[in-house]
Amino acid sequence: MSNTNQCTDVCNSLLRGEMSAVETYTQAIEKFDSDPYHAALIEIRGEHEHSASVLRQHLIEMGAEPSDSSGVWGSFAEAVEGTAKLLGESAALTALEQGEEHGINEYENALEDGEVMDEIKAEIRRTLLPRLTGHVSILRTLKNR
Repeated sequence: MSNTNQCTDVCNSLLRGEMSAVETYTQAIEKFDSDPYHAALIEIRGEHEHSASVLRQHLIEMGAEPSDSSGVWGSFAEAVEGTAKLLGESAALTALEQGEEHGINEYENALEDGEVMDEIKAEIRRTLLPRLTGHVSILRTLKNR
């Protein structure tokens, strides 16, 4: 597999994860209609939307076709919705936190992949990964209220 193909595959996987996060937060926002949860979740969703946009742009610049759906990641969104309905807000926040931690692992793996372009790695270090660590912190704060 060529470097570009591997980088494209990694970026598309990260993009699908971001799209799944957007779907997940959209569903969670419907369940959390009280502040501060609602406002915080809307902000986090917006950051995932921006991250997806950044990844899409990188893919286009590489001449690749960006994924147009979350694929199997979409099932995570469904699981969070079910968790919120059955177990309440705390369990849903825990599921969101676990999703963010999974995203952190995916970005860290991309940073260690020798086939991922330096420009993409710089974007991950500068913007994409710090956002996710910030999301984990926010979600933990919300759970402890």
